[in-house]
This record gives sequence, structure tokens and C-alpha cells, in this order.
Amino acid sequence: MLLITTIMINYSKLQNARVLAFGIFFLLNLSTVKAQKPIIQTKYTADPAPMVHNDTIFLYTSHDEDDAKGFKMLDWLLYTSTDMVNWTEHGAVASLKDFKWAKQDNGAWAVQCIERNGKFYLYCPMHGGGIGVLVSDSPYGPFKDPLGKRLVYSDHNIWDDIDPSPFIDDDGQAYLYWGNPHLYYVKLNADMISTSGEVVKVDSKPKNYQEGPWIWKRKNNYYLSYASTCCPEGIGYAMSNSPTGPWEYKGMIIDASEKTRGNHPGIIDYKGKSYVFGHSYDLLKSETATFYERRSVDAEQLVYNEDGTIKNYSYFTKEGPEQIETLNPFRRIEAETMAWSKGVKADKNKESGVYVTQIHNGDFIQIRGVDFAKGAKKIDLIAASLNGGTIEIRLDNVDGAIIGTSKIENTGGGQNWKTFKTKVKKANGVHDLFFVFKGEQGELFNFDAWKFSK
Repeated sequence: MLLITTIMINYSKLQNARVLAFGIFFLLNLSTVKAQKPIIQTKYTADPAPMVHNDTIFLYTSHDEDDAKGFKMLDWLLYTSTDMVNWTEHGAVASLKDFKWAKQDNGAWAVQCIERNGKFYLYCPMHGGGIGVLVSDSPYGPFKDPLGKRLVYSDHNIWDDIDPSPFIDDDGQAYLYWGNPHLYYVKLNADMISTSGEVVKVDSKPKNYQEGPWIWKRKNNYYLSYASTCCPEGIGYAMSNSPTGPWEYKGMIIDASEKTRGNHPGIIDYKGKSYVFGHSYDLLKSETATFYERRSVDAEQLVYNEDGTIKNYSYFTKEGPEQIETLNPFRRIEAETMAWSKGVKADKNKESGVYVTQIHNGDFIQIRGVDFAKGAKKIDLIAASLNGGTIEIRLDNVDGAIIGTSKIENTGGGQNWKTFKTKVKKANGVHDLFFVFKGEQGELFNFDAWKFSK
């Protein structure tokens, strides 16, 4: 009671009552937050746009900067996964700089990517500046602007031109939807970078529609999911027998509550199951009671009822989706592949690609569901350092059994990579794997990749 009283006294200094509710909620629930809530911890991510290609989930997100107070968004990030729990960061896949005609200081809001005829189209809004499109031969990029101008810059309120969502129907006709607080669509030509006909404003938008439309088809039903009336926003949905409506409101997939504030849906089918992605402020709430626009992507299994309607969640569950398949540790695994982490960040440069950095004493990385099969005897760890430290290799928990310890020595610089070979006690079967970092004060080393051997 003394602790709670002290907290309440300190909180009383805050002027925003919503921040007070956020802070208390997280303090009371911090010990129960599990590995998948949120699914990304090394950066602030929002507006999830998942896409399935070649048996892999490509998750494109917008990116709130670490020092953001309001919306401060300059680029778009990419993460991939094949098991729904371990996510590999690929860094910025595109940015405002890719659009010569766009303002460069802010406004890289929600994107969505779609594949057609071997090319990948990334639809990007510049808040208050229309919607552009980038094209690549690979889902990893590089993406380039084929038009040199806006694809959508309609004569209605330009602040409505956000949250673009492409959809290709079974007959090959493509559409682009967008809008806040109104809902619009336009037909896309087969080239996916030009439009056909006039922009249509949907007069009978569904109940609670606010922004972030996401369109898909299942069986003979068309679905429109969206962020519900602001604020706070949950994730609502409507159904139709046509991609252009009329749309009949069916309910909420994720309820609106003070836990969510803003939201943005992304929905896919993957390996026999369906998933809904959204975002929350849970990572921010673990760090401060002050409210900023620094969001984090969440995910949940999406469940259909027999009549085609969708199961409701009051909030993203603490457990998150189940792991679909185990991870093979006998191939090179990038260090930025993780289910959960504490303290670390990921960075990227042309020479090294993406790597884990800002590693301090007590930080750790967790990888879920690692299958050591009949046994692992050695591990190679690729790291670079000026200060050095150690990596404790643990199983099942951050303070679980140590199967090996690798001393990371000074390599002469943070980009001078060296492979450190370490014997491990024979590990077999399926375990969660933890890399726990130890050392003196300050940053210890950078971590690029690892691989076990039998």
C-alpha cells in the first residue's frame, strides 16, 4: 500500500488524466507481460501491414522515432517471420527521401505492400501531401518512385489522404482504399501505378469507421476492417457481397479502450490460420507514465465463427499467437531475430546490414522454440567491440541453466567483426534460447549473428 500511495502522489503531478490511467495499468500488469506483447521491442512501430510471400510474413510498419512527442515519422520498416513469434528486423525499407516531391521533415504514415506479376507495390501516404507509390522487384526493396508525383491527391480535404490499402479481387480488378474520417476508393489499372475512373467517396461508411481501412475476401464475403471511432480506437469490421459495398457493420475485433488509444488493422491468412495485427502503447507504458506518440505492433490469432463473423477480443492477449514451427539453430541466424528483448536496439549500415547494438550489462535477447534436436555442442557468435564483455547462453529463462559463456574481446572497433567460437553443454530438444549480456558500464559490443553446430 505504501508503494501504491507513493506512486499515486507522484502521478498526481501529471496533468493528463489519461496518462495516469495508462501508467497505473502498466505498473499493475508489468509482471504478466509476455514475449509477444508487443512483438517488436527494439524500435517503436505502428500501422502494421503484413503480407505473405514465399511462405514468409513480410511485416511493413511505420516508425515512431525514439524522441517523438507527437507524430514524428520519417521512414518505413520491414520485419519478417515464419513462425509468428520470432521476428527478424530488416531496417528501413523506404523513407520520405524516396519521394522527391514530398516534404522530408515528417509525415511517413501507414503503408501497405501488395504483389502483382512479380513486382511489389508499396503505397505510402505523406500526411497532408497525398499518396505515392513505390515499386520493387523484391519485397525487401530497394523501392523506387515510378511516377515522380502523387498517385492520389484528390480535390477533397487532403488531410483525408492517409492509410492506403490496396486489394486485388478474384477477377483481377485492383482497388485502392483510404481515408480519415471519410472512406474513399478508386480502381487501379493492371500496372498498379495508375487509376481508372473517378475517386469514390463511400457515403454509407460502416458504423464506427475512423481510419485505417483493410480489405480482404474470404469465401464469398468481402471484409472491411478499420480503426474505430477515435479516441480511443479499437479495430472494427464490416462485411459486404461486393468490394465496393454497401458495408454492414458486424462488430469489433479488438475493443476500443484506454489501453489502445490509436489503432490500425492488418489481417492475413498464414499456414492454415488467420491473424490480426494492430498497435498499442504497451512498450511506452513500460518506460514512462508520460504519454507520447510512440507505438508498438501487437498480433493476435483471428478466429472466424461459422457464419463468417469474427471472434471479439477485449484486448490483445498477453500470450499472443502460438508458435507455428520451431527454429533451426544449425543455420546462420541474424542476431536481430528475436521474440523478446530488453535494452538492446537494432541498427543498419551498407557494410554490415542490420545488427544488434546498444548492448549493456543485464540486457538480453530471447528466441522462442529453438529445436536443438539430438544435441548442439558448439556455437559461433559474430560480434564487434571496443569494450568487450560476455554472452551467457541460457535455456528457457533469462536466469535459466547456462549451457555456455562466450567472452567477447576487443576487436578494434564496433564494425570490426570477429567470430567467437564457444563450446556448449550438450543441449537437445526444444527450448527457448536466451543471450544474456554481461560486462562493465557503458556499451559492451555489437552482435551480428549466431549459429550452433552438432
